Amino acid sequence: QVQLVESGGGLVQAGGSLRLSCAASDGTFSRLAMGWFRQAPGKEREFVVCISWKGGTTYYADSMKGRFTISRDNTRNTVYLQMNSLKPEDTAVYYCAASPKRLSDISWYTGGAYDYWGQGTQVTVSL
Repeated sequence: QVQLVESGGGLVQAGGSLRLSCAASDGTFSRLAMGWFRQAPGKEREFVVCISWKGGTTYYADSMKGRFTISRDNTRNTVYLQMNSLKPEDTAVYYCAASPKRLSDISWYTGGAYDYWGQGTQVTVSL
């Protein structure tokens, strides 16, 4: 059982930046595809970005391209989400997720493709 713990959320003004972290308990982290999703109040959960086992492949939701950057450090069992130029519409609870399968073998843009989830971290962007 993989446990994921997100951190780094908070309140930031529009145009600001935050870096989220997601630490995994499992020693097989280097063989986990990792994703970030978010859910705003009253809205469905949406895909943000994902990254392959070794970090060589990433996929972004269109609205995050150029503003968000995902990375991973397999020596620290941690995946990061650097968020720049934040907008009020980025306000949501952000969740990290993990799959033991390769990105090429899953529908990485859907939550159902991931087996493990963190508890989420709140990001609030004010005007």
